[in-house]
This record gives sequence, C-alpha cells and structure tokens, in this order.
Amino acid sequence: MITIIPAIDMIGGECVRLTQGDYDRKTSYYKDPLEVALRYADCGIRRLHLVDLDGAKASHPVNLAVLERIVLRTPLEVQYGGGIKSKEALEAVFSSGAKRAICGSIAATQPDMFSRWLADFGPQRMVLGADTRDGLISINGWQQAATMGVEELIEHFRPAGLSQVICTDIAQDGMLSGPSTSLYTKLQAAFPEIDITVSGGIGSWSDIEELDRLGLRSVIVGKAIYEGRISFDQLRAAAR
Repeated sequence: MITIIPAIDMIGGECVRLTQGDYDRKTSYYKDPLEVALRYADCGIRRLHLVDLDGAKASHPVNLAVLERIVLRTPLEVQYGGGIKSKEALEAVFSSGAKRAICGSIAATQPDMFSRWLADFGPQRMVLGADTRDGLISINGWQQAATMGVEELIEHFRPAGLSQVICTDIAQDGMLSGPSTSLYTKLQAAFPEIDITVSGGIGSWSDIEELDRLGLRSVIVGKAIYEGRISFDQLRAAAR
C-alpha cells in the first residue's frame, strides 16, 4: 500500500491550508497543530509532513516550537520544510527533532550548498522539495518562479545520491480535484531509484487507490482530511 503522509501547514502557529499556494486564500482548521498530530498518531500514521509557511516567507524557520511539541508528544517521524536556507537553520530543524528536512528554494538557487548537505547529513535525512507551477520550479514560498523544470532539478542532484523528492503541483494544491498522475508516473519512471512523493490535489480515497495502482510510493494528504473527504477511520485502516 502506498505510504500516506498527512500534512500540517502552519501560519502563526495554527494549522491552515492555502489554495494554490496563495497566502490570501487561507483556511484555518486547528488552533493547535498538536491536536491533529495526536489524532494522526492515534491512527497509526508514522510520518508527518510539517510545513512552516511563515518560515517560507521569512526565509528562516519560524515555528520550531510547534515541531518540538509534536516530536515530544507523539511518535511521529516529522519531515519539516519552510525557510531552510542556511546550515544553521538546517541544524536547528534537526536539533528540534525533525527526522527529515525538506529543502526547495535553496536547492534551486544554491545547488552546490544542497549537494553539500546531502553529503554531510545523508540522503535519508535530506528531501528535495520540487514544487512546480506551469512547468517551472517555484521558490520562496511559491512566490517566485525559477528558470528550471522539475526533471532538470532532480537530475542535478542524482549524482549526489538524492533519494527523496516531494513534488507539489501548485495548480492542484488545495483544489481537491485529483493529482496530476501523469506528472508523477513520468517522474517515478525517469528516476526509479528515487522516492517521488505525490503532493497536491488529493480529493478522495479513490485518488489514493489510483496512485497506489500506478505504483507511486508515497502521497501527502492535507485538505481532503480536514474537509472530511478522507476519514480518520480510513487512515487507521490503511496504517494497519
């Protein structure tokens, strides 16, 4: 069964979701992200996707206190992204308890630095965030477009041992209209040694079943859970 990774996106310490990465199209779901993290842990979920949207805009992690509370109170393995643009920030994320760090903007703008982090911290701890809009990588909280495509970015870090990529199709993110399956199957076929995580557009359990049927290995789910389209009972059954 495909690995399901629930998402918690944070603004101001609260659990929110954006639509298509637009900070002006924000919906708040939980005042305390720990509340929903505990529910995920109770379902048997093992891995949590924690995104610091404040950090993505500020260019440094802002919500590390939330990360620390989740790590202390749950057995979840947390992958943390948002604002990791220096080695000091990366080390702060790991010292706050994250199992994995997600880096997108720094990988696109300073690829040599990200390659060094892959070597220094290991490919099991470093995740490439390859977020795309209109075929190009988006950076800095999805506010700017880089000049390269997803495959070009992934290929650059292949020789460095990259093993994990989260690819978000921004146009689908928060829309609940289904993921861009052709994009993900193409990427997984092109990079069979790398785990390509699907992110963006999941709107129902059938979307997850289809990704599983197509051989995708992991998927991030956020809004569909908060909106009740995917139940905690379904998560619990899948985690058994």
